[in-house]
Amino acid sequence: MADLTLVLLALLPLAAIAILMVVLLQPATRTMPIAWAIAAGAAYIGWDMGPQLLAGASIRGAMTATRILIIVFGAILLLYTLKESGAFEVINAGFSSLSDDRRVQSILLVFLMGSFIEGAAGFGTPAAIVGPLLVGLGWPPMAAVVVALTGNILAITFGAVGTPLIIGFEDVVFAQDPNQAGTAAYQIVQEGGFESVGAFVAQIGVYAALIHAVVGIAIPFIGIAMMTRFFGEERSIQPAIEMIPLCLYAWAAFAIPYLATAVFLGPTFPALLGAMVGLVIVALTLRAGFFLPDEEWDFGPRESWPDHWVGSIEPGEGVSGSSGDKTVTADGGTASFKDMHNQDMSLLTAWIPYVLVALLLVVTRVIPSVQETLAGIQLQWNNILGTPYSEGIEIVYLPGTLFVLVAVITYALHGMDSEGIKESWSEAIRNILPAVIALWFAVATVMIMQFTGNAPVSTGDELGMLQALSALAADIAGPVFPFFSGFIGAFGAFIAGSNTVSDILFGLFQFEAALDVGAPTVIVVAAQAVGGAIGNLVAIHNVVAALTVVGLIGEEGRVIRLELIPVLYYGVFAGILTLLLSYVIVPGAF
Repeated sequence: MADLTLVLLALLPLAAIAILMVVLLQPATRTMPIAWAIAAGAAYIGWDMGPQLLAGASIRGAMTATRILIIVFGAILLLYTLKESGAFEVINAGFSSLSDDRRVQSILLVFLMGSFIEGAAGFGTPAAIVGPLLVGLGWPPMAAVVVALTGNILAITFGAVGTPLIIGFEDVVFAQDPNQAGTAAYQIVQEGGFESVGAFVAQIGVYAALIHAVVGIAIPFIGIAMMTRFFGEERSIQPAIEMIPLCLYAWAAFAIPYLATAVFLGPTFPALLGAMVGLVIVALTLRAGFFLPDEEWDFGPRESWPDHWVGSIEPGEGVSGSSGDKTVTADGGTASFKDMHNQDMSLLTAWIPYVLVALLLVVTRVIPSVQETLAGIQLQWNNILGTPYSEGIEIVYLPGTLFVLVAVITYALHGMDSEGIKESWSEAIRNILPAVIALWFAVATVMIMQFTGNAPVSTGDELGMLQALSALAADIAGPVFPFFSGFIGAFGAFIAGSNTVSDILFGLFQFEAALDVGAPTVIVVAAQAVGGAIGNLVAIHNVVAALTVVGLIGEEGRVIRLELIPVLYYGVFAGILTLLLSYVIVPGAF
C-alpha cells in the first residue's frame, strides 16, 4: 500500500473539486484553478516537482486543452450555423411529421437525433438543442429536459467525433512526448503488444461500444417509460410497454452500425454514423407505416400540468413549417418559422453540412497520405521551458478545423445573411468561453498528477499521485474493482460536467487499478469511458444548461432525482458486464 502521506496529498486535488463543485456549488471556472494550485502544492511537497517542472507540465496541459477547445468550438459553430440557417427546424419538422405520438418523437428526436448531435458536437449540446425543439412541439419543458438528458447516453462516450477517447486517452492519459520515452503507462501499453497508443485506445473504444450496445438496449424504453410514468395523464408505464417493438428496432438500427463502426473505423465515428444510419432506417420504416402505434399518445390537457412543469417559456403549437406555427427560440421568445428561417429549404439541403463533415472526416482519417500531410502541420513546442515535456497542436488536422470549414461552406449553401452568420459566431463564442479556463486548468491539474510518477520523489516511494490512489482503491475493492469503474467515471463527469474531463481525471487511475487487481486494463478503462457518459445525465452543468434553454431554472433537484433512475440502471448493469468481460468472457485481454 502506498505511503499514507502521499495518498492524502494525492487526494487533495480531487477532494477540492468534489467539495467546491458538489457541496459549495462553485462553477468549474473557479474550481479548476484552485484544484490546479492544490495539485501543484502537493506535487512540490510530496514529489519534489520544482517550479520549472510544474510550469512545463501545466503549459503542456493547457496546450492539450486548447486542442479540445478547437474541436468543441468548431462543432458548436456548425451547430449554431445550422440553427441560424433554419436547417435544424427543417430536420426537426421532417421527423415530427412522421407522427404526433410523443413516444415516437422520443425515439426519433431524443434517442436518434440527440445521439447524432452528441456524436457531432458533444459537451452537453443535445439536451440544449433537442429540449427547445420538443417544447416547440408542445412538450412540457420539464418532460423535454428529463427525456432529452436520458436519451443519448450511448453516444456520449464518443461525443464530438471521438474527443473523449482520442484526446482524453490517446493525447493525455497514455501520451508519448515526441522526444522522450513516454509515461510509465505508455511503456506498459507498448509491452502489451499494441503497435501504438492509438491502437490501444481503439480497442478501448470497441469494448466501450460493446458495453453500451448491450446495456443500452433498454435506454429507448426507459426514456419513454419515464415520460409516461411521470408526465402522462395515466401515470403508468403501460403506454411505454406498448412501444417495446419500436424501442428494440430503433436500438438495433443504432447499435449495430455503432458497434461495427467502433470495430472497423475506430473511436471517431461510432455515435455519428450509428445515429445517422439509425435515423434513416427508422424514419423510412415509420414512413412505410411499420411500428406506428394504433392510437397516438399525448400528454394530458395543458391546464392539468403542475406549475413546475412549465417555467418562463410556454410550449408551442409545433414546428411543422406552416406560416402560422410557432417555435420556441433559445432566448425564451417565440417566432414564426417563416419569420425566422428559409421555409423553402429541402431536407437534403439541411442535412448536407453534416454529410460533408462525415465525408471530410473519413477522407482525412482513412487515406494515409492525406492523414500524414495534415497531421504534420503543427504548432510544436519541444522541451517546454527546458523540461522533458513537449506538445503540439495539429491546426489543420483537428476535426474542429473541418467543422469551421463546413460552417463557412454552409453560409453559401443555405443562403445565410450577415446577421445570421454573426449570430452563429456570437453563440459559439459565448458557449465556448466558460469552458476555456475550466479545461486549461483541469488538464493542467491532471498533467501534474500524472507526471508525479516520473518526478524525483523525496520520500523514496516510486508511486505518483494517481498510482498511489489506484493502489489504495485496489486494496479496498480487490478483484471486484471493475464493477465500480463505471461509477468512478460517472462521478468524474458529475463533478466536471464532461465525459472528456472525467476520462482525463480518472483514466490513468483506472488503468493503474486494473493492473493492481489483475483485471484487463482495456476493459476497465472502457468502463471508465462508459461511466463518463453515465455521469453526464446528472452533471450539474448539463442539467442547468438544459433547464435554462426551456425557461425552468431552479428545478435542478427535481431533474437530478428523476435522472438517478437511468444512472443507477446503467451503472449497475455496466458494472456487472464489466466484471463478466474481465473474468469470464475475455479474461486474457490486456
